[in-house]
Order: sequence, then C-alpha cells, then structure tokens
Amino acid sequence: MSHARTHCVTLVGVQGHVVEVEVHLGGGNPGVTLVGLPDAALREARDRIRAAVANSGERWPGGQVTISLSPAALPKSGSLFDLAIAGAVLAASGEVPVARLARTVLIGELGLDGRTRPVQGTLPAVIAAAELGYDRFVVAHGNAAEARLVPGVEVLATGHLADVCHWLRGGEAPEEPEQGSAPRRPDGGDRREPGVDLADVLGQPVARRAVEIAAAGGHNLFMLGSPGTGKSLLAERLPTVLPRLTPAESLESTAIHSVAGTLRPGEPLISTPPFAAPHHSSSRASIIGGGPGYPAPGWASKAHNGVLFVDEAPQFGRGVLDSLREPLERGEIALARSAATVVFPARFQLVMAANPCPCAKPGSLCACPPGDRRRYLTRLSGPLLDRVDLKVELQPVARAELLADRAFAESSATVAARVEKARSRAADRLAGTPWRTNAQIPGARLRREFPVEPEALRVLGTAMDRGQISARGVDRALRVAWTLADLGDRDRPGEEETAYAFALWSGRAW
Repeated sequence: MSHARTHCVTLVGVQGHVVEVEVHLGGGNPGVTLVGLPDAALREARDRIRAAVANSGERWPGGQVTISLSPAALPKSGSLFDLAIAGAVLAASGEVPVARLARTVLIGELGLDGRTRPVQGTLPAVIAAAELGYDRFVVAHGNAAEARLVPGVEVLATGHLADVCHWLRGGEAPEEPEQGSAPRRPDGGDRREPGVDLADVLGQPVARRAVEIAAAGGHNLFMLGSPGTGKSLLAERLPTVLPRLTPAESLESTAIHSVAGTLRPGEPLISTPPFAAPHHSSSRASIIGGGPGYPAPGWASKAHNGVLFVDEAPQFGRGVLDSLREPLERGEIALARSAATVVFPARFQLVMAANPCPCAKPGSLCACPPGDRRRYLTRLSGPLLDRVDLKVELQPVARAELLADRAFAESSATVAARVEKARSRAADRLAGTPWRTNAQIPGARLRREFPVEPEALRVLGTAMDRGQISARGVDRALRVAWTLADLGDRDRPGEEETAYAFALWSGRAW
C-alpha cells in the first residue's frame, strides 16, 4: 500500500473541524512534503515525527512522502497532528494495518523518543468529531480525562507511539497509569471555594445586597471605595452565590480553558462559575483575545459563564476597557484575521472596582484636588458605565460597625438559596425564550413582552425627562427592577423596585 489516511481535528477559536490526513508514498529521492496550509509548529512536525517513528522501533519509508491535510483551504495549526500523521505514514508503508483507523481520530504531540504528549483543545476537538459520527479517539494520557467528558465515545489513552502501533496491529488497548480520582461529569459539583464566604465581608450591607442582586439577575456591578473597604472580597465571593453551571455551560467553559491551556491538573471539568481577574497592566489583546497566528482566548472568554473582575479599573487603558462593550452586549468576541474570523464566547458578569482618587488614601488623609478626583474617575467612559446595572459606594467602616454587623452578615449558602429561588422565578417567566437571566433580555423585548404598571415607570420617566438616564439606562434599570421583584417573590416590579433600581444604576446609592 502506498496510500493511507487518518483523521485529526483542527481548531478555529473553540470550534473544531475534522481534518483528513492523507499520505502518499512515491519514488525518487527521500523527502517529506507537507501541504494543506500548515503553520510553523505543524511544519516542524516532519522532523519530529520521523525521529519518533525511528525511536519507536518502526521503519520510516524511503522515497518521497507526501502528506496532505484536507480540507486544504482551512489553515492548520499546532502539534496535535503528530500522532495522526505518524499513523498515516506507517499505514501507507504497510507497517500497521488500516482496519482500526476507520472512524478513529488520533490527537497528540510526539516527542523525539516516541512519547505522546498532551495538547491544548482536546475537549472541543473531541466534541466536534463526535458530532460528525466519530466515536473512537486516541489521545495522550494527559488528555484522557478531558476527552472522556464527551458521552458516547471510546477513548484510548497512550503514552508512546509504540503502544499505538501495537493496538493498530490488533493488540490490547494501552494500559493507563493509576489516576488519583475519576474525572467529574458535567453534573455541577461543589461550586464553592473552601474558606470563602460572603459572611466574611462585614460592615457593608448595601454592597452585600448589591452582590446578591447581581447574582440573581446576572447584572454587572461597579464598586467605588477606599482601599480596605471590601471591594475585592465582595467580587471574589460573587461566584459563591451564583447558581451552579448547567452541564452545557460546564462543557462550554471547559472547552475555552482547554484551548487556552488553563485547565487544572486532575480537574478536567470546570463545574463552578469561572472567576477571572486580569492585572491593570493587561493589554487589549490579553483581555479580548489575540496573539500571533490564530488568536487565543482572552480574559473575557476565560470568564465565560462566570465573573470578570476588573480591579483598579481607572488604571486600565481606556481602549482596553472600552473593548469590553461589544461582548457585554453580544456575549461573544469576533476577531477578524486574514485567514479567518475567530469567534470566542464571552458572556460574563463584569465587576469593576475603583478607588475614589489617585492617591487612594481614606478620608482626611486624601490631598487630591477635586479636579484630580474627577479626572481619575472619568477614565471610565460613559458608554461603559452605561452598561453597568449596579453602582455602589463602599464607605470605611468603624470597629463598632464591624462588631454590630456580625449578627446580620449572611453566609453564601443562605444568599445562594435566595438567588436560586429568584432565578427559578425568572426562568419560569422566560420559558420558551433564549434568555436565562433578566440581564440578558433585549430592551425592546423587555418593554413589549414584560410591561410594568405606569405608576412604576414614573421615577424613570421623570429621570429621563431631566436627562439623568438614557434609553439604554431605562432598560437596564427595568431589568434590575424585575430582579428585585424576583427576590421579593412578587409577580412584577412596582414603584419601589424601579426607584431602587434607578438609584443603583445612576450611582445615587454611592
């Protein structure tokens, strides 16, 4: 046989595309030709695979070896093609039979000594191939638990190319090393980090209430306050009161982190809402995605189905924060490149925190002129703040207030139960629609399908006449009002809910 084919998967963003790896053996001078729009890492596979084959006790064919990756018009990147190319070359030369290669996808990088190494993006690759009917996958040991998250597929984990060749010749499946624990299926799991609880934040009842409202309705939150008032503590505890991820959300978030290479060892499934907190020196590309070649997912996509915490928000570049406006509206990020347009999911809750002035000194210790304070906060653009539903100010807390608030600070479990109940009410109301939270409802549909009483709109109408709120702001305040109604176990918001929602949106609460 001088021709053989295997299958692998290439990734464009988090979307997988099955690639047919064809090998043709010809005469003439020995050489390897690789075609099909490979990137630099894939071109280097020729020498890597040749050494791996030789060091696995197999024979590399003589003459010209032509390797084609189809569809030819789709760019290919990464080292995950090594195992599939080696299998196709050995099958074409007759070293291994082709019977077991049918409907089998091979994914893995090869070392020079023939060892298989894990690669990024295994989960979305397996999902894409399984949707097309492929039900058997050969992957490296380090990717086995991740691949087995996809139901209905057979996964063979291997540590060496020699093991794969033995299996292709009809031998037993490679043995796997002992695992510390079985991979978790997408069933939710424990969503709380040990030792992190909302009750830890004392003296800030309004801010704790804002966190609860944000969790119940999926709203964005901005907190203003001096250092030490609890802004970061509150942001870090928001995931502890969010509902656990659904199975579909778990796979979505895990696929993104698989592509980014940020899955924790031994924890192949992300079952809790992700929490991403980029540093204020982060670039625009690191926030929304980018990099050389195919873009990698940024912080906004890593926070998909979770929380993106922007601490010291005025210290970020203005263009960096304004780049979040599109994903806040659309729930995704589209990055256009010459080869293709890559789309990353990015539906997250934005939490921003800021000090009231550049010096960040509390109370009478601050010597910043009023003009400096204004200029500092105006680094946050109006259009960005217009997309933030809740704005609260955290005041410094005296010792007596801390002691008194201990009796009123509720645990994350208690607040999470109310959030779950409020989201259940919203889900019943939104049944049959593509939205799961109040914050996701488009403004036009909100006004048309979920109208409120005219009396409840009086506060918002007056504010709009005075130029205190925009049309988008009215929609956002109404969404918050619906969340307040859900938390209060009411059928629809009244004037009290809309007035409080306007105060939270406008920052009157701070």
